[in-house]
This record gives sequence, C-alpha cells and structure tokens, in this order.
Amino acid sequence: MQRESGEDLNCFRRETDSGRPRRSEAGSPSSRRVDLGDDYDPHQFRQVANPTNDLETLFHVLRLGLGTGILAMPQAFAKAGLITGVISTICVAILVTHCLQVLIGAQYGACKAKRVPLMSYPEAARVTFNLGPKALRPLGAPSAVAIDFFLITYQLGVCCVYIVFVADNVKKLLDPHFVASVEMHMLFQLPVLIALNMIPNLKVLAPFSGAANLATLTSLIIVIYFLLTMERSTEPLDLWGSLSTFPLFFGTIVFALTAVGVVVAVENNMKTPKSFGRPCGVLHIGMAVVTTLFIAIGYIGYIFCVSECRDVVTLDLPPGAATTVAIILYVFAIFISYGLHCYVPVDVLWNDYLLPRMQGASQARLKCCEISLRVGLGVLTC
Repeated sequence: MQRESGEDLNCFRRETDSGRPRRSEAGSPSSRRVDLGDDYDPHQFRQVANPTNDLETLFHVLRLGLGTGILAMPQAFAKAGLITGVISTICVAILVTHCLQVLIGAQYGACKAKRVPLMSYPEAARVTFNLGPKALRPLGAPSAVAIDFFLITYQLGVCCVYIVFVADNVKKLLDPHFVASVEMHMLFQLPVLIALNMIPNLKVLAPFSGAANLATLTSLIIVIYFLLTMERSTEPLDLWGSLSTFPLFFGTIVFALTAVGVVVAVENNMKTPKSFGRPCGVLHIGMAVVTTLFIAIGYIGYIFCVSECRDVVTLDLPPGAATTVAIILYVFAIFISYGLHCYVPVDVLWNDYLLPRMQGASQARLKCCEISLRVGLGVLTC
C-alpha cells in the first residue's frame, strides 16, 4: 500500500503543472482524485507554480494586519476604555485567529473528502454544503457565487480606502508646495497602481510586503517615541468605557484585523502549508505581532491624548521632520500594499470566471484579456 501510494504521488506530481486553487473540474489537474483511503493528505499532493516559503508568507500575514486600522487604535481605546480596550483587542484577535483556523481546517477537510489537493475558498463552501444535510445542499452553488461576490467587493473596497488614505496624506504633505485636489492625487497614483496590479503571484509580491512591513514598523517606532516623550493630557483616564460607544471600538478592531479572503489565498500558496496553522506557526506568530502592536499604539496613544484622540494618531503628533518621515513611511507602506489586496479580485475573476470561458483562445488573446482585467480593476478602484 505504501509503495502504491508513493507511485500515485509521483505520478500526480508529474502530471500537475499548477496548484492554483480554482473550481474543481472533471479531469483537471487540480481536481484529479488520488484515492489513498483515510490516509489521503491533500498537502502531500499540493503543487503550486510559485509557492511562498514560511518567511514570505509571514510577510504577507503581517502586511494584512498592519493596515490603516492601527492608526485609529487610540481613538478606539477612547471609545472602549483603557482596560476594556486591551481585553477586547486580545479577545477579538483570538476569535479572528480561531475563525481563520476553522476556515482553513474546513477547506482541508473538503479537499480530503473529495480526494483533491486544493480547492478555492468558494469551492470548499460549495462542497461542504453538498456533503451536509439534504436541506442545505441546494445552497451549495449559490454560496460559492455569494462568497466570490463578497470577496471581490470587500477587497476592492479595501483598495479604495487605501487609495483615499494615500491621496489625503500626500495632499497634506504637498499643499505648501503644490496645491491639488484629493481626486487629482488619486489620479496621480493610477499608473503605479496598475503596475502593482501587474505583479502575477504572491511569490513576487513577498518582497513588497517585506518592504512595507519595514516601513510600517519604522513609522510606528517614531509614533511611539513621540507618544512616550511628549507631555500627556491631564484629563482622567476612562478605564471601562461605556456600552453606547463600545460598538465604535468593535467596528474599528474587526475592520483592522480581518482579511479572510487574502489569508486563505496566502495559505493556499504556501510551499509548506502545515506550517501555517500549527502552534507557533505562521498565523499565530503574525497575529501575535499584530495584536501586540495594536495594543501598544492604542494604549500609549490613549494615555497621551485621552478623549481628544483624533481619527488617525499621526494627527496628534507635533509638526516637524520626524512626524513627516513617519507619515511618508506609512503612506509608502499602504501604497505598495495595494497589489496584495487586489490580488484576490484579479485571481478570482480571471481564473474562476474569465479563463474557463476562453478555452481555445490564443496565448496572445489570453494575455491581452488578463492585462485588460488588471488595468480595469486599477481604474475602477481609483
């Protein structure tokens, strides 16, 4: 049995040229069944064209967590109260991490049940419904379409938020020298955004995530330095907050920590997927670092400005060269994160909807259509 399993595995690896998670189709490499009984492990048969290693995957996980939301944490703590904010941030982080593990585990279970090495997030939902109670099986196909719709709209929404954030901050920095509207600054970004959208896979995107993480950490260190050395507010601290303002805190922290669609795509692209969700694995390390930074910025920022915390903590810093550097670094980090967040909409639309309908088309036409999609999404979000 062991020899037969090894032969099946080698045969499967020879025949598989891509491990991209797409909808299963009869006879396609991604859906070919290799029946090894209960010992079948989808991770053994996963073949990805450009897999990321553990460090590159960690770069992506950190990049997904360290977005614009962390800059609003002092104000979020002002809504929740100091102690409530710390406890709630930890609880939400644990909940988000657990839900991501459940999601990855369910996807793995669906792959194992169907004896396929890899499934997309929506396809796993469809299979799960179809394997469930009879009353829920009709929801299988609609659930896959609904998940695709919400994944695409959510990620494109994040891209729009990032573009506005960058344009607004660049305008404030350049207004003394060059006056233009926020809309014009958004338009100025478009050529570079399209170039970022042309990056074909997560492997190539990893250095960009690493550079963005370095810029983010440097910016946050500058922010923390100012918050620790400047004169604090004499206003008494609110330790527990109030029930009426807590939903504002909850909305901020959930928005800041949640990036389900991209996290699943990142895990699917790993060279060693078992390293993702294990104890002290990529997911836990990434979430621990992100949560620690969220608490640090929220706690220190709230102690500094108390109820006068503004929407973004950088607005509470004194004007000067160091503050300008912190803002520029964070704007740079958010800007080059665009490619990572737009990866999922491009991936889903092209591989699940457009490419299957263009079977038999020439390579030149396929390339032209893919480029048009990437350019179109860049224009749409801008």
